[in-house]
Amino acid sequence: MASTQDLSVFVRHGANGTAGMELAVDGIRCAGCMHAIEDGLSREAGLLTARVNLALKRVTVEWREGALRPEAVVERLAALGFKAYPFLPGGQEDADSREERRLLRCLGVAGFAAMNIMLLSVSVWSGNASDLEPSTRDLFHWLSALIALPTAAYAGRPFFESAMRALRAGGVNMDVPITLGVVLALGMSVVETWHHGQHAYFDGAVMLLFFLLIGRYLDQLMRRRTRDLAGNLAALKAEAATRLDADGNAVSLPIAAIAPGDLVLVAPGERVGVDGIVEQGRSELDQSLVTGETAAFPVAAGARVYAGTLNLTGALRIRVETVGAGTLLDEIDRLMGQAVESRSRYVRLSDKAARLYAPLVHATALATFLGWIAFGLAWQQALVIAITVLIITCPCALGLAIPAVQVVAASALFQRRVMLKQGDALERLAEVDTVVFDKTGTLTLPEAEILNAEAVPGNHRAAIGALAAASRHPLAQALAKALNAHAPAADTREYAGQGLSAAIDGADCHLGSIAFCDAQAQAEAARAEHPDASFIAWRCGDERVVIAIGQKLRPDAAETVAILKQRGLDVLILSGDRAEAVAPVAEALGIAQVRAGLLPGEKLAALDRLAAEGRKVLMVGDGLNDAPALAGAHVSMSPISATHLAQAAADVVFLGDGLLPVAQSIAIGCRARKLMMQNLWFAVLYNAIAVPIAVAGLVTPLIAAAAMSGSSLVVTLNALRGRLNPSKEA
Repeated sequence: MASTQDLSVFVRHGANGTAGMELAVDGIRCAGCMHAIEDGLSREAGLLTARVNLALKRVTVEWREGALRPEAVVERLAALGFKAYPFLPGGQEDADSREERRLLRCLGVAGFAAMNIMLLSVSVWSGNASDLEPSTRDLFHWLSALIALPTAAYAGRPFFESAMRALRAGGVNMDVPITLGVVLALGMSVVETWHHGQHAYFDGAVMLLFFLLIGRYLDQLMRRRTRDLAGNLAALKAEAATRLDADGNAVSLPIAAIAPGDLVLVAPGERVGVDGIVEQGRSELDQSLVTGETAAFPVAAGARVYAGTLNLTGALRIRVETVGAGTLLDEIDRLMGQAVESRSRYVRLSDKAARLYAPLVHATALATFLGWIAFGLAWQQALVIAITVLIITCPCALGLAIPAVQVVAASALFQRRVMLKQGDALERLAEVDTVVFDKTGTLTLPEAEILNAEAVPGNHRAAIGALAAASRHPLAQALAKALNAHAPAADTREYAGQGLSAAIDGADCHLGSIAFCDAQAQAEAARAEHPDASFIAWRCGDERVVIAIGQKLRPDAAETVAILKQRGLDVLILSGDRAEAVAPVAEALGIAQVRAGLLPGEKLAALDRLAAEGRKVLMVGDGLNDAPALAGAHVSMSPISATHLAQAAADVVFLGDGLLPVAQSIAIGCRARKLMMQNLWFAVLYNAIAVPIAVAGLVTPLIAAAAMSGSSLVVTLNALRGRLNPSKEA
């Protein structure tokens, strides 16, 4: 039946003519489910991509704008046997809690029934079973059946429902062989009891469900823990904002009703819900999301603020630039989702292997059954061995634990304000043996600062700032910003190519070139102390000051370079700046391999030569100016400002003034690759050992259930080890 729900409000509209939506999907259990959903959705006309995230139980779909209704995607998923609904963080948590409670109830019922059936079994087997009266033995068997059959019908629902959804959709998943094994064990036991046979396996079938439910419940807990690690940004999003109309009246509205150009009021203690410019007010913000700095950041008129930051002390009036889907917070959320959904090489390999699981295990179980029959074993015993084979094989290590590593690693990076823009960037980071840095805006902070702040006289700071604010020259603008000046001086006179002047407090003041301010003597001293700086002079009466303007090293640049060298990586600088400006930076950081004055094409050629030598190069450069070099490197990172996050050309971007995320990203990438390989090898070895043992008839279905559940938990717990202690990342 066609859906009557309007889902258009949940659709994201892209700038390139595409639309997309994120859906939470019930019933995703394994790689078979992933394949069924992605393959089924790929047949929907107009749909461009469909990506399933097993760890998060979400599906992200994209289509050409206007090519289909969003409701059609939900209808298609329903036809495939999966209930889907728009992803809402709170709804996802509620669904997880409901599923955990259901599993716990099923587990309790199975455990209670198993104890009672085991008591009956002990009564039957306390003596020699062949010595019991057939009627007595049959009575105990039928009593066991009366307990086991309704118990299995209730406690086995998580497996049976999942298997039926897969079969109705024309596919199989990991719950199909589990369901088949339980049903066969119960059916065989009923047949044996009906024909007065000595052997019935009601206790084994219920205990099997008990062990499987323990594994499923713990697996659910581990998945939720993994999802929590991905970082929930919903708590940072303001649901409403206070809009001020032309008369100054305040109206509280849902954030969706706020538009660019509106004026909003943010009271102390409220979260900023928009990206915009402060028009009035002074306050301090907690903007650790953007910069990573936990200290309060002062803002005043003219400052830019971002959604998700917390207003601490004063009321602010903010002119809205972006709201909702276009904010920095939304962009970070999108990149975070992209990071955990992207398919790396290992994830694609594990998906492909897990996809072969169901047909292979059914074929193996059938061959085992027929083989033992051919060797003369009774059909009951042969069927028990085949059931064991169905149960003991485990695709979870392939289908879940590899994506779980990626989710945990992406979370660890996000906590350090690092976001992956390419799915396999994590693996490429692990392969790096050479790190190449640009200088300007990478090793140094992107914005110019006063290098000799002590030379600026305190009694003239306001006047210098006001005169600087009246000019559009880059040096003057940097000076005005450094002095926190926003109001330009009145009645200024500009002299082309020289500077400007104004009468301030009755004195004739000049700001501009050294010659314009007649400050040659002061300039010589400033040049000696800051040879790589640019200079702007100030003269007021007989007082002259030369101010050095330049870019400072990032605060942890030296620490980062030292950590990279400790890891055995080669560190180079390739810069387009002049040699005399690059040399002091290289010396301060202890980098010996330096090339300066390079054009973009020459940088790219240098990277190509390194690649030809077999180097795996990480290029760290400005995301806007070094696009060719970033694209040509094995993997690339950009220290990017918040306003340019979406424009970055690099594989990985990070926010804030620090450079330490470069070293942390390499460490996390290496750790993630190690955990992925461990999980892959564990999955291969487990199945290589467990399946032959089961085929040989050396284990029971109960042991098989315990082994299968345990193997799933082992690889998931191993994935959670990807949370690195920051103090140990080097």
